[in-house]
Amino acid sequence: MGGDVEGNRPWWILTGGSRRLGRALAKGLALGHNLVLTSSRPWTDEDHWQTELSTETQVRTLRWDASDPGLVPQMMADLERLGAEGIRFQSAVLVAGTFPEQPFGSWTSASLQDTLAVNLAFPMLAAQALAPWIQDLGSLQLILDTAIHRPMQQRLPYSAAKAGLATLVPGLARLLAPRIRVAGHALGVMLPDEASSPDTLAELNLLKRNGTPEDLLRALRYVAESPYLTGEILTLDGGRRWA
Repeated sequence: MGGDVEGNRPWWILTGGSRRLGRALAKGLALGHNLVLTSSRPWTDEDHWQTELSTETQVRTLRWDASDPGLVPQMMADLERLGAEGIRFQSAVLVAGTFPEQPFGSWTSASLQDTLAVNLAFPMLAAQALAPWIQDLGSLQLILDTAIHRPMQQRLPYSAAKAGLATLVPGLARLLAPRIRVAGHALGVMLPDEASSPDTLAELNLLKRNGTPEDLLRALRYVAESPYLTGEILTLDGGRRWA
């Protein structure tokens, strides 16, 4: 049930598949997969980048907003609708997240709730909703951060949320076995923002370069194609934690 009705292209779903890393992953995966992409923002005609995807790729778009009190029933309804089309996922990749700088002393209940809602609660709810729609021996893959090894002092709430997701990887692997495999990817610097110095960031790891979406795509495909792998966290940080 994981393939296209008209062929054998497997379906993948990316939460947070409209911006930055998610967008780059969608473009790479579209070469051999059909895609469901979610975004916290409405999909509009401005999302013309989808026309850059392979012409053989079927794409469905969903709006899943972590701040929406009706998020869980929305997810369930959307997945029921896709399931009625015969869509089952070979892999689900939970990309969505924020990266706020929150120095100690600036924390408030509201700011912590916002950070944890997007970076921890939303992936947990998405995993729960998606599990029934992942095909047998398919994979649920969570995007983490190398901060699980070296918490960021200016982003401790974010680091704590990612550490929570790291705990979820082996927990879900046990819970969903043997039907579904679970893995995490602890990322170093990929797609640094305009305010950062890429060269300076590259000097912080052993390989002296920043990561790319292609590095992550290889890891995602490796997990998807490794039927004896589950419960593991792959770290893609150029050796940052050892530097």
